[in-house]
Amino acid sequence: QVQMMESGGGSVQAGGSLRLTCRASGLSFRDYDYAGGWFRQAPGKQREGLAIIDRDGGTTVAQSVKGRFYVTSDNAKNTLFLEMNSLKPEDSAMYYCGFHKSSSRLGLLTGYMQPTYLGQGTQVTVSS
Repeated sequence: QVQMMESGGGSVQAGGSLRLTCRASGLSFRDYDYAGGWFRQAPGKQREGLAIIDRDGGTTVAQSVKGRFYVTSDNAKNTLFLEMNSLKPEDSAMYYCGFHKSSSRLGLLTGYMQPTYLGQGTQVTVSS
């Protein structure tokens, strides 16, 4: 059974930073030419793709967070990371990690493709 488990969320003041971690169990990143990364959903809004990475380390980042959010991975540990800097109150949301077994970074970011696996989420709250 595959599970994606996020951690690292919390409350931070505007301008601060957080690092989210997503550990996958039940699968090995190295077995797939994958795309994986981070999404968020605020109350009353649709889920938004933020930053996607593939097995070779290529990344695609949403314009709304470009230059502030960075996605990295550790394929040996089946782990994804999201470094978030210069946080704003509008970044407050539930943050999810997701994994797709094919390497379409743009498809996963835009929602054209849905994650094969999606975590339960970790809450990020940014106060002004």
